[in-house]
Amino acid sequence: MQPAHPRPDNLPLAVGVILVTVLALSLGDALIKLTSSSFVIWQIFVIRSAIVLPVLLAVLLAQGGLRLPASAGWVALRSAMLVAMWICYYLALPHLSLSAAAAAYYTLPIFITLFSALVIGDRITRLGWIAVALGFLGVLLILRPGLGDFNAFALLPLVAAMLYAGAMILTRTRCRAASPLVLSLALNIGFVITGGIAAAGIALLPGEARQGFLLAPWASMGAAEWLSMALLAGALLIGSIGAAIAYQNGPPAVVGAFDFAYVAFAVLWGAVFFAEVPDLTSALGMALIIGAGILSLRSH
Repeated sequence: MQPAHPRPDNLPLAVGVILVTVLALSLGDALIKLTSSSFVIWQIFVIRSAIVLPVLLAVLLAQGGLRLPASAGWVALRSAMLVAMWICYYLALPHLSLSAAAAAYYTLPIFITLFSALVIGDRITRLGWIAVALGFLGVLLILRPGLGDFNAFALLPLVAAMLYAGAMILTRTRCRAASPLVLSLALNIGFVITGGIAAAGIALLPGEARQGFLLAPWASMGAAEWLSMALLAGALLIGSIGAAIAYQNGPPAVVGAFDFAYVAFAVLWGAVFFAEVPDLTSALGMALIIGAGILSLRSH
């Protein structure tokens, strides 16, 4: 599968944007951890996207209006894969430690590298494989998941990683000519549709079944809750547009290596919000992640 509309790469743009993207997404995930006891997953999906959608529509209208991309079917498939990715990852969190879930999920650059080689024929050099291995080792050094944490639910972050990798390959090959704003719009519409259907289904359940992060009724919204949702919407807006731009402008294997920076940012937010201070082993892991990104650039 080759890109339908090839154009020159802009690697500095791709790397810079993916770093800003994972910074925003990591901050959003830290906020979700802080507020997970206050909201049900479908409420987060619907309300944060309902905040994002008017912003996207306003920008698109200011740029000349909304045009349906020629690759509309691929855009819809990409959105469905990303919505499924978030569902898998969020549903795993109540059953796994955060470190185990994140370590399983951050196998995604490995899947991106594999899919790049198998699907679009990107040549992965020996140095590229070393970069992926070093980056993943850095993640393990930071997160150090205990073997006892891994159970059947640990498969969900792995599925999430594969879905994300597949969606980014689609971004590169079939959605490259689509506007990042349109890709973000489609994703957020997918969140609203999925969350709305799920909420309607939950309303039909008996009262005793409606509980937990998956099946609880929507929580009431005060000023603090609306502020949290606005911040989550901002993180999602940056993340959904940024991922599209990054993977449209750089080889997936290179951009995927810099996706590892999420872990370093997660360490930072852990220290700020949860008083988690990285030790020497975690610092070594962060150094390996940075080194992996440099090696990945040299391998292309």
